[in-house]
This record gives sequence, C-alpha cells and structure tokens, in this order.
Amino acid sequence: MSQPIFFAHANGFPSATYGKLFAALAPDYHVQHLPQHGHDPRFPVDDNWQNLVDELLHHLALQPQPVWGVGHSLGGVLHLHAALRRPDLYRGVVMLDSPVLTRADQWLLRIAKRLGFIDRITPAGRTLGRRSEFEDRDSARQYFAGKSLFRQFDPECLDAYIEHGLLEQQQKLQLRFDPATEISIYRSIPHTSPAPARHLQVPLAMVCGERSDVIRRHHTFTVRGMPRGEFHSVPGGHMFPLERPADTASLLKGLFDRWGQA
Repeated sequence: MSQPIFFAHANGFPSATYGKLFAALAPDYHVQHLPQHGHDPRFPVDDNWQNLVDELLHHLALQPQPVWGVGHSLGGVLHLHAALRRPDLYRGVVMLDSPVLTRADQWLLRIAKRLGFIDRITPAGRTLGRRSEFEDRDSARQYFAGKSLFRQFDPECLDAYIEHGLLEQQQKLQLRFDPATEISIYRSIPHTSPAPARHLQVPLAMVCGERSDVIRRHHTFTVRGMPRGEFHSVPGGHMFPLERPADTASLLKGLFDRWGQA
C-alpha cells in the first residue's frame, strides 16, 4: 500500500508543474497537493502566512492518516509551521531549499517590512513588472527558457510549467498563478514562528541545492541543532526539484524509508 505525501509548491509554480517528480515517487508513495496555494478566498494571503498555514492544515485534517510533508521553497516553510502547530498530522517534513529561519533572520524581515525594503531582500522586486501575457505557448516557452531561473529545468518540467502555469484568457495566455498574489506572498514572508523549530516533534530534513542562494550556512547550523533535524546538499540550484526530479524522488524515498524504520 502506497504511503501518503502531501506536497506544497514554490511561490508561483502550480503543483502540476511537479508532475514528473510525483510520477517518480509512485507507486510506493501517493502524492496529494493543492493546485495553488494562496488562491482560495477563504484563506487570503496575510502577514506571516498565517492563513496559508491554516489553508494547509484544513486540507491535512481531511487526510485519513498522517502524511509525509514535502514542500519546495514557500511550501517547505508552510509545512514547518503547520507541523509545529499540528504534529499529529505528520510523519515527517522535508523542506526542499526552504530555510529554517533564525531569530536574526526574523528580526531582519520584521525591520524590512516596517521600513519598506522587503522587496529588496525577497524576490518580490524581481517579480514586479514581469511579463505575464503571451501570444501562444511557443512564445511563452522561448521567453521562460531564456530566463536563468528556468535554464536548468528538466525539459518535461518546463513543458509542464508551460502547460499548467498558463491559462487561456481572451485568446491569449496569462500566468495561472496570480502575479499580485505571488508578490503578496513574498512581501508577507514570516517574521514569526508558531514555536521555536527545535520544538518540532517529527523528523525534519532541509535539502539545499548546491548552487542555491536561499539556504545560508547559519540555516544549516539551525536545522542540525534540532533534535530530529538533518541537512542534505544536492546538485542544482534553488529549483532543483524541477531540474532533477528523479534524483529528488530518490532522495525523498531514502529519507522516508529510513525514518519509517526508526
């Protein structure tokens, strides 16, 4: 019988973009997910992602058994905060290029919000004014393939983003993930936590891409200092789950097999 994974995506990347990763986890693991976080009017984006965590917990509570929580970037932080609040809903958590923030990180974010320079220390500034409309899929593919964020994507993952990340509107293609919502998520990045990460009651692994500019050395010390925390580094950048989906699936299977036997 397959084990349940609940996956949470990175900001701006609908879950269907990760289809190749999900397929590589089958048949041993069955992946559940929301199509897009932050788009349910019952859970609008708010400061510190409180409503986004509530949204995730709402769906986790409907699952028939505790899950392995896997999240990429935004999704990893959501799972960490959800597991700190409701550890009974989890078997373990894996954060894919998501940092476990320190008090110093949280202090900096709080000041950045208060003084108005949060766009300079999150991707919000780069997201402002980004192209969001395309004539057809070929022009969209050419545009995204030329961007550094997408340059190392597995070809099938890039195809999946073109297929599922765009929506036909008035004879043109527009980003399915609302750009205003994406920016709002970046600007409301948590400067608080439900509890210190060291209080997490389930296993946690933070996995960093070797070329990532998101995970810093002090983040690795933080997770290694957790009673059930561990750190792993893998080839690739911040988007490694979409650059190397098969390798990411193998890593996840190895973690869950080991944790399940502990």
